[in-house]
This record gives sequence, structure tokens and C-alpha cells, in this order.
Amino acid sequence: MSAPLQLFSVVIPARDEEESLPGTLRELFTVFSAAGVPHEIVVVDDGSRDRTWAVLQELQAGPVPTLRPVQNLGAHGFGRAVVHGLNHSRGDAVVIMMADASDSPNDAVGYWRRLNEGFDCVFGSRFVRGGRVEDYPRVKLLLNRIANAFIRAMFAIPLNDTTNAFKAYRRTAIDGCRPFLSPHFNLTVEIPLKAIVRGYSWTTMPISWRNRRHGVAKLKIKEMGSRYFFICMYVWLEKYFSRGDYRKPAD
Repeated sequence: MSAPLQLFSVVIPARDEEESLPGTLRELFTVFSAAGVPHEIVVVDDGSRDRTWAVLQELQAGPVPTLRPVQNLGAHGFGRAVVHGLNHSRGDAVVIMMADASDSPNDAVGYWRRLNEGFDCVFGSRFVRGGRVEDYPRVKLLLNRIANAFIRAMFAIPLNDTTNAFKAYRRTAIDGCRPFLSPHFNLTVEIPLKAIVRGYSWTTMPISWRNRRHGVAKLKIKEMGSRYFFICMYVWLEKYFSRGDYRKPAD
């Protein structure tokens, strides 16, 4: 039986998100507080050139007291920023969310509750009954469905939204998936696939997604195809050739 959870760490990578962060973080704090979720919000400023860092400090001193901003002063990239946030978070459970308010705080509360049922990981899907997307760019949606169908067939898993970053994990699962190799958005695939292959328990639930209202998307699709393929092949090789060397330790 898994131990009861004490603290939910929200890890948010942020690069040039001065416009999005105030609304995102205020809503997150309000929803978590109303639901009684003990939490910290670790936002990683990943080399922003705007007022992101100043905005974070203002929010921490004012309306979002659970905010713990940190700066990634090393090499930048979405994956590096997330790992930096994971390394600086203190919770025994973690959820990765986006700075642009595309992920629902209410869904994150649902993740917390499912983790407390004993699961090691909770993976949301926007493409099951009860899931919803709002203003999803058509080309991006088509490529998303092709990529997820490929992953689903490759690993013989029912999960149909592996590429979405918005997922939650017990700390034991995060640590059991180290070391992380992906410096960019392919980390969103590396963590859940490693967790599945290494034997951590998981469940799914429907989630919603809405397109950002401010700023520009950081994911560059043309740059990511080979990186996603590389990490999928890496984990696939681990699954079939590692002889269980990285499996979850027996309880």
C-alpha cells in the first residue's frame, strides 16, 4: 500500500511568459486552496528575456504565497527546465503543467485524488470520453494524433495522449525514471513511457485543454520529430533488451 501523500509540487517551465503567468498562477492557487490540496508551485524561469522573473517575485510576495520561483541558469530547453523544477521541488507527488493556462487546475486536483488512491502515475487524455480541446490548431492536432497512434502501437498500450506534458507522478516514480535524457519537449514522452516500461502503476482520466491566450507557443513541430523518435526508440530498446534492470523495486 502506497504511503499517504503530503505535498503536491506543481512544476511549470516558463520562458517569456510575463502575460500568461499572473492569471495562470492565481487560478491555480485559488483552485488548489479551495480543494484543500497542500501544494507548492515551482515555476522555472528558463532564460526569459521579458519580465517573467520580476512578475514571479511580485506574485510570490502578493497573491500566490505558495509560489517558489527558481531560475535555470544553465543550458535552456523545455526538458531541462522541467528537470530543474523537479530537482528543486519538495513534494512527494508532482504534476507538470504549462505556464499558458492551457491545463485545467481542476484536472490537477483530480490527479492528486487519483494519486492518493495509490497509483504511481496519472495520465490525462484529451481524446477520451469526457476530454475536451478548445481552439486546437488543425495541423498540430493531426500530427498529434499520428504521433500518439504510433506510440500506442509501438508500446502496445491503451494510452492515447502520451505526448501531452500534463501528467502527475509520485516522487518515487519520478526518481525511478532517472536519468532523464530529453532536453526538449521529448521529455513529455520520456517520463510516461519509462514509468510504464519500468512497471510503475498508472491510470488515466479525461482532461481538458485550451489554446493559450497570450504569447506564442514554444513547441516547434519541425524540430521535434527526430527527437521524439529517438526517445521512443531508446525506451523501446530498454523495454525489450534491458532484462528488467530498471524495473520498479518490489514493495
